Amino acid sequence: MAYRVVPQDRKRQGLSRERIISGPVKGGPETEKPSFKSNLYFAASVIDFARTQHNKGGQKASEQAMQDAAAHDPSRTFYSAAAGVYSSTHAPVPLPADPGLSLVPHLFSRLPLDAAPHSLLLRDAATGASLTRADLRRLVSSLAHGLRQTHRVRAGAVVLLVLPNSIAFPIAFLAVLAAGAVATTMNPYSSSAEIADRVRETRPCLVLASRDNVSKLPPFAGAPVVLVPHLLTAAPADEQFAPFHALLGSGAGDEFPSAEVGQDDAAAVLYSSGTSGRSKGVVLTHRNLITMVELFVRFEVSQYARPACDNVYLAALPMFHVYGLSLFAVGLLSLGSTVVVMNRFDVGEAVSAIHRYKVTHLPLVPPIMTALLRAKATAGAGALPLGSLVQVSSGAAPLSGRLIQDFIKAFPHVDFIQGYGMTESTAVGTRGFNSSKHKNYASVGLLAPNMHAKIVELETGFCLPPGSCGELWLHGPAVMKGYLTDEDVCTRKDGWLRTGDLAYFDSDGYLYIAGRLKDTIKYKGFQIAPADLEEVLVQHPEVVDVAVTSAEDEEAGEIPIAFVVRKSGSTLTCVQVMEYVAKQVKRWCRRTRKFAG
Repeated sequence: MAYRVVPQDRKRQGLSRERIISGPVKGGPETEKPSFKSNLYFAASVIDFARTQHNKGGQKASEQAMQDAAAHDPSRTFYSAAAGVYSSTHAPVPLPADPGLSLVPHLFSRLPLDAAPHSLLLRDAATGASLTRADLRRLVSSLAHGLRQTHRVRAGAVVLLVLPNSIAFPIAFLAVLAAGAVATTMNPYSSSAEIADRVRETRPCLVLASRDNVSKLPPFAGAPVVLVPHLLTAAPADEQFAPFHALLGSGAGDEFPSAEVGQDDAAAVLYSSGTSGRSKGVVLTHRNLITMVELFVRFEVSQYARPACDNVYLAALPMFHVYGLSLFAVGLLSLGSTVVVMNRFDVGEAVSAIHRYKVTHLPLVPPIMTALLRAKATAGAGALPLGSLVQVSSGAAPLSGRLIQDFIKAFPHVDFIQGYGMTESTAVGTRGFNSSKHKNYASVGLLAPNMHAKIVELETGFCLPPGSCGELWLHGPAVMKGYLTDEDVCTRKDGWLRTGDLAYFDSDGYLYIAGRLKDTIKYKGFQIAPADLEEVLVQHPEVVDVAVTSAEDEEAGEIPIAFVVRKSGSTLTCVQVMEYVAKQVKRWCRRTRKFAG
């Protein structure tokens, strides 16, 4: 977890509550260059205290410019006391203005085929099967036409993807959007009941599924199921995949269908627990996804001298989740980087893939960091063959200072950064950036270009200056259109997204996550809504009442714990409760404890 500085800590350290005074928010009507005056609220001792106590491996942020001055210029004032708003220290990035633009045409406009049409873009980690830039465009176009011609997929229709990671996943996702439809993704290991709930809520006109989970699919009224193969190199003999290959045989060439959708139209519905309650559908527009491509993926790569086409990424994160989707199924494809796709994460297979394909970049979640450290410890004197790795980036869940220190010590040649984003912000938020003179491992980084933030005091609602901890609010073009069923409307207020996370900025504009207000459980980077588990448990005939919370876990980050009240005279055991839950929900780590009564 990033540094935590709360008012009690400051009080114990004898720190005063001074104020910072600065100019207007960048991009506002005033143009006079702001300046920091005396009485800085963010007393350096606050930051030093946090860094010393919570991560002794972290280094104090330098006040010099970053290696790339365009990437981070601390001379720019990033906080306006008058508005209580933080601005990005990065220069604004121009975004497409055409309201009729949609994601897929924009993505391919950023990936010119004439330069290197046969360059590898997607590779299957297990088999080595690959797709080139030209293959990607041809397959997306063919499948989009096939969806429209065969299944009458049109603008606004919903297509459910219940697919694991594969080189076919980006093809399916992008083709659905190119056809004008809205894609909703789902964990392929979800239970039949969970899939049925999603179908009732999203009402898809078509379901794309894998052969491994077809047996769990409930009967669909008016929604045919098409099975998607793991590889797309050739038409397999298996007749189960014949309908899918028939969709690819439309002979439409490389031109995308006229989908009649634009930037403000819905493109995807991804699920999140929000700040409270049950999981809910997050409606993301084409504008949101285009913003993600530009402000998250492409901007991050632009900060480094290394050409993007030389980067090789290992897709060990699930593409049905916004973290993996934004990188491996969308953003990186616009850069021409190679994405090596793992069906599921296994540390031995991951190490082998990194070595075999000379992987340079590994986006991950904390449990994968832990797995790599254990693998290195098990290897003993023999070093893991990870010499090709250039950068490891962590997100989706908090990191402990000890894990950061252990990882940097174990892999000193790797640049390590963190990032912050939400499904509701299309994975856009903050990203870390290190140079030879400036390394900040414990922060989740600097605000993305074009994004703004507030730190809001919980009791008063006042906006807080640097060094002060409160709820993080985000504002910008990446913030979602809303929830599918208009639930949790308080999450958005006047265009601001209330994240439910406790955080603070330091004097250089770096963000630190201190904790969470929301009751979401973060298990291995996945969100688990306690209300969802409580709804399952309370349906057990021998359960009177239940409350689900979480506990810290070294491997998973957090695990759900259920406090169960049994009926009088019941002999229900913890094991039986866990077995009952296991049949109803996806394969999470489950532990239960009962309280007396």
